[in-house]
Amino acid sequence: MTGASHNLDSVELAVISNRFEAAVLAMMNTLLRTSRSGVINNGRDFSCCVITGADELLAMAESQPIHVLSGPDLMAKAMKEHHPEFRRGDAFLNNSPYHGNSHAADHTILVPVIDADGIHRFTVLAKAHQADCGNAVPTTYSAEARDVYEEGAPIFPCVRVQRDYSDAEDVIRMCRMRIRVPDQWWADYLALIGAARIGERRVLALGEELGWDVLEAYTRGWFDYSERRMEAAIRRLPASEIAIDTAHDPFPGVPDGIPITVAIKVASDEGRLEIDLRDNPDCQPCGLNLTESTARTAAMLGVFNAIGRDVPPNAGSFRRLSVLVRENCVVGVPRFPASCSVATTNLADRVGNAVQRGLAELCDGVGLAEVGLSLPAAWGVISGTDPRHAGRPFINQLILSGVTGGSGGPDADGWLTLGGIGDAGQPFRDSVEIDELAQPIRILEQRIVPDSEGPGRHRGAPAAYVEYGPVGTSMDVMYASDGSINPARGARGGGDGAPAGQFRRAADGTVVALEPYERVMVAPGETVISVCCSGGGYGEPLQRDPELVRADVVEGWITTDRARDVYGVVIDDRGDIDPEATRAARAAASGL
Repeated sequence: MTGASHNLDSVELAVISNRFEAAVLAMMNTLLRTSRSGVINNGRDFSCCVITGADELLAMAESQPIHVLSGPDLMAKAMKEHHPEFRRGDAFLNNSPYHGNSHAADHTILVPVIDADGIHRFTVLAKAHQADCGNAVPTTYSAEARDVYEEGAPIFPCVRVQRDYSDAEDVIRMCRMRIRVPDQWWADYLALIGAARIGERRVLALGEELGWDVLEAYTRGWFDYSERRMEAAIRRLPASEIAIDTAHDPFPGVPDGIPITVAIKVASDEGRLEIDLRDNPDCQPCGLNLTESTARTAAMLGVFNAIGRDVPPNAGSFRRLSVLVRENCVVGVPRFPASCSVATTNLADRVGNAVQRGLAELCDGVGLAEVGLSLPAAWGVISGTDPRHAGRPFINQLILSGVTGGSGGPDADGWLTLGGIGDAGQPFRDSVEIDELAQPIRILEQRIVPDSEGPGRHRGAPAAYVEYGPVGTSMDVMYASDGSINPARGARGGGDGAPAGQFRRAADGTVVALEPYERVMVAPGETVISVCCSGGGYGEPLQRDPELVRADVVEGWITTDRARDVYGVVIDDRGDIDPEATRAARAAASGL
């Protein structure tokens, strides 16, 4: 491999691509093994990537899509704008929703990779959702915050936190004074720094081994290849335009909810696709506003989910996508001081879902139904003091198994452990044993809710039930559950998913409903019950393979009554399909 003009063949592209992926995986392994917060090392709510010196996303491994599809490029540009001169050994902290980041809880470390001649070649990025980011209330999702001041988290717009590989102690002291469990944050900060430095070391070694001119040639070739893959995927779609409407549930600050319209334009003859988010409300007096990075990413997520299964997600494939956003839009570019505390989940879910459902309606065989909505109480932020450890404070976001959400698609049923659309199944579900060791909490039950799936030719994932409560102490629980009123929609005749629900069980066993967004103080002997949204179905339920219906009955996910009434499949007392009765039931349901 020689020379910047060298054209790499497909094998060379694949090999170098895997080398970059390996660098990112080494970063992620560092974060997983050295972080302190349960949301990071138990739930795996973090991401790492490599960006080119020209601020283009190159490699992201298994990162959370909502963190990295758009945003790393914007943050790399912000790093240069705020620090025109930087050098090897520098590191920058960015959690600013106004400077390319996702939301204030996602602390991001950027490290420029600078070669021996002082040339900036790449930037490595490590991002992790903090258990606490210093918000005014003990949650990282302040949906009721009317602006960034009420939100309360300290904002770091690409601040230098290391020079010559040494920490800026002033910044460290600020964070330790402002964050509820400072030692926990400090350990997570060190994990982020360590991950970024591992990435820097790996990329420097790769450049020294292969030559920086070869890596430049690889970047051009990899982006061109990815663009061709996306172009081919778009050309297979029919030329069309469609507008999809959706709506977030009523929440604090938005008593009527937030209506959203997503306009999709497919120029198949040009191999280009446009998503227009501009015709939507202005920023709202709550924490649901998207950042520029999450607005763009959510739209791109819907595209990749719908048609991009064989398309590498990087700056090359992005060349064929246009996401149109405007300033001061609730799903666009936030205008300071609009709060974007919940920017990675709720409205991001709505935008991504609308795109993938819209593409599904264009033609059979593409797109997806809608994924179940975020953030039920099973993924709530819990906090309090731990009587087992002399009243030591604790705070953490749970990522329990009670969030399913997968949507039906043209080829398969919904994924049971997808979570939100921006998670793409990347977070691990909490270990019950580790949660109960780390916090004074008991998880009483986690199970599937029968007859809750979005029906379809391919069904959505059924909903899940979770119940948990404190042990020997009171516990604060905060969550921001969408989908109680407007559940996940089906596509191409598929049925909608079941709505979310949240409840408190009193010590005497009485169960009362809770609001979709609430701060709940749970006393000893009380529990919180979470029922997540299920995913929407794809295609007509009467077209579902009867054997798949029977398998769901055997599994206990649907009852024989639902099999008959919704899918037209009659299951006898032995658990077998009655062919004659099934044909009659489907004919009657079809009006034949």
